[in-house]
Amino acid sequence: MFVTHELPGEVIHQLSGLCDVNVWLGPGLLPASGLREELSDCDGVVCLLTDRIDRELIESLPGLRFVSSMSVGVDHIDVQALTARGIPLGHTPGVLVETTADTAFALLLAAARRVSEADRFVRQGEWRRENRWSPDFFTGKDVGGATLGLVGLGEIGQAVARRAQAFGMRVIAWNRTQKEVPGVRLQSLESVLAESDFLSVHLALAPETQGLLDTSRIAAMKPGAVLINTARGGIVDEQALAAALSSGRLYAAGIDVFAEEPVPVDNPLLSLPNVVLTPHIGSATARTRARMADIAAANAIAALRGEPMPHCANPEVYAR
Repeated sequence: MFVTHELPGEVIHQLSGLCDVNVWLGPGLLPASGLREELSDCDGVVCLLTDRIDRELIESLPGLRFVSSMSVGVDHIDVQALTARGIPLGHTPGVLVETTADTAFALLLAAARRVSEADRFVRQGEWRRENRWSPDFFTGKDVGGATLGLVGLGEIGQAVARRAQAFGMRVIAWNRTQKEVPGVRLQSLESVLAESDFLSVHLALAPETQGLLDTSRIAAMKPGAVLINTARGGIVDEQALAAALSSGRLYAAGIDVFAEEPVPVDNPLLSLPNVVLTPHIGSATARTRARMADIAAANAIAALRGEPMPHCANPEVYAR
C-alpha cells in the first residue's frame, strides 16, 4: 500500500506488519502525476485532503481495494466511483470538532477586534507617541451580547454554539434538517442572514452547498456583520464577499478555507485590511492531527484484514 505523506501518531507504524508500505517522503506534497504512478500496483492508499482521487484515477487502478483519507470531508475523492467498484473509503469524523470550533471562534474574535490590523500597525512602526491612543483608536465590534448565526448545525456548529453561549451571545442557526440543540434557535436561512451580527459557516461541500452564500445571500446579510468560514471553500462566493467588505456593507471576515488552495495572489480578499486569513488550519493542533492519522491508519488496517472500516464514508459497500 501507499501513504502519500509522512504521518504523525502511532498506529501508522502497524501497517508495515500487514503489508509492504511505501511512503512519500517529499520534498513537498506528492504531485498528481506521482500519485498515479505510485498507486499503479497498490492495493490501498492512505491519503490527505490535498490528494485528488478522481474517477479517472480510480478507473486506472484495477487492483485498488481501499482508500483511507486523513480528513473529515471527502470532497477531494469521487465517492460514487469508489462505491460503484465496491471500494470502501475511510475518513476521520468527530476527531477535529473542538479544534475546528476553536479556530472558528479565534477568527471571530480576531475579526471583531481587528487583531490582524492592529498587529500590522505595531510591527510596521506606525504606533508612535503622537498617535498612541484616542477614543476611536482601533475600535472594534462587540462579541458579548451579539447574535451569532450558524449556517450548519452539525457537531462543529454545535461546538461553536457552546463557545458563543459562554460569551453571552444569542445563537440562531439554519440547518438542512430539523435539529434540536439546547440554547440554539433554528430559523430559516433568510432570517439567520438578516439577524446575525456574526455568521459562521459549518457545512460540508456538496453540490447543494456549492455557492450557497452567493451574491444575493451575502447582500441579504445584516449590514455590518462579520462572516467566518472554517468549513470549505466554494460555499462562499469570494468575489461577492470581497465586494461587500470593500464597500463597507460587511464589517469584516475570518476565512480559513478557499475555493482554490493555496489561495491565488490575485484573490481580492488578500488586499483587504478587514479580513483575517489563515491557510486551512482549522484542525491544526499536534494532538488532533495525530488522532486523525491514527484513525486513518486504523481504517486501513481494518481493510487489510478484510474487516469493515470503523469510520467508513460509504458503508453501503459492505451491504453487497
